[in-house]
Formats: sequence, structure tokens, C-alpha cells
Amino acid sequence: MGAGVIQKTGDGGRRRRGRGRSRPMAEINVTPFVDVMLVLLIIFMVAAPLMTVGVPVELPKTAANALPGEEEEPLSVTVTADGVVMIQTTEVPRGELVNRLRAIAAERDSTRVYLRADGVVPYSDVMQVMGALNRGGFANIGLVTDAGGPDMNDQDG
Repeated sequence: MGAGVIQKTGDGGRRRRGRGRSRPMAEINVTPFVDVMLVLLIIFMVAAPLMTVGVPVELPKTAANALPGEEEEPLSVTVTADGVVMIQTTEVPRGELVNRLRAIAAERDSTRVYLRADGVVPYSDVMQVMGALNRGGFANIGLVTDAGGPDMNDQDG
């Protein structure tokens, strides 16, 4: 940010030593500011998609409406096609699931949790994990699905 002093000379371009008057330069160089803002914009554009939970599952498709958002980062529990249970991206043995959920619930303000289960996981396994979520202190369970499934309306008659 180059604020400097411009020497004003009145002798046709030759400088004199002594009592010269100077005036402050009133221009602000914004180029470094713009450069920094563009770099930050690129960093956030690259990092934003990476902030979602990264356990790949094939979610079932439904016509349900989306749940409203929260200020706190939502807790996500995933049941993979192999039957592995994960909290966020950490694999958790089923025997330790309730204890870990109780520890997490003690540190959180919200009792909302999102349950993501692969479409090939049996219904009984999903219900067992839901029961563990309830015993772990999470009463507000949202089932995550993909949009675009059948809407179950009887249009034919």
C-alpha cells in the first residue's frame, strides 16, 4: 500500500535542495487486497465440497421434503452396504455405539442426528441403529435419502 510523498518542483524538472514543498500522495493501491481476496475465494470454493461427510453409500430415493438446517454441524451416522456403522467418518463397533453416542450427546446442544443407510441394508439393521441412537441420547432422528423417488400417489384410478 504505497502511500508516499510526491516532490513538487518548480524549476522545470530540476531538483533543488533546500526548502521544497511536498504534498502527500492520496492514492491507495488496492491490487494486493484484490489478490488476497481472489486467493481466499478460490480456497473456499475448493474446500466447501470437501466439508461434507465422505462415506459413500447408495441412499434410497424418496419424494420426501428436506429437513430445515441448523446452526450446529449435524451429526451423521452411516450404515454402509457391508453393515459397518460409522459416526461422521469414524468406524464404530456396534457394541460401542451407544457409549460413544452418549459421550457425543453430552457435548452437543442439539439432539438431532442424521441416519444414512445404504439401500441394500436390511430394515432390521437400520432399526437396531435407530434404537441405539435413541438410547444414546438422540431423540430427533432424520433419515437421509436421495430425492427423485416415487411419490406414491395413486394417479391411475
